[in-house]
Amino acid sequence: MMKRSYSRLAQFALPVLLAVCAAGASAHGNVVCTKAPKSEWKSHEELQKKLVAEGWVIRRMEATNSCYEVYAKDPKGKRVEAFFDPVTFARVEE
Repeated sequence: MMKRSYSRLAQFALPVLLAVCAAGASAHGNVVCTKAPKSEWKSHEELQKKLVAEGWVIRRMEATNSCYEVYAKDPKGKRVEAFFDPVTFARVEE
């Protein structure tokens, strides 16, 4: 009886779990920060210096096709994944 109940739960939970994971993985796939060519981008070191001076604690930074993606703690201590325009360093909301 217990085994049958587990199978029924797995039948419904697995597709839901997979859908949630897939949605999370592509949640920020559509963020566009700039259309400027990479030759116009400022360096990520400059962005890191700016953010650290503002009180951010940087864990990791990556360059996407149009953004700098920053994994950090913001000045309030909140753990965030943030996107920045690599030309202006303006924060871009998802």
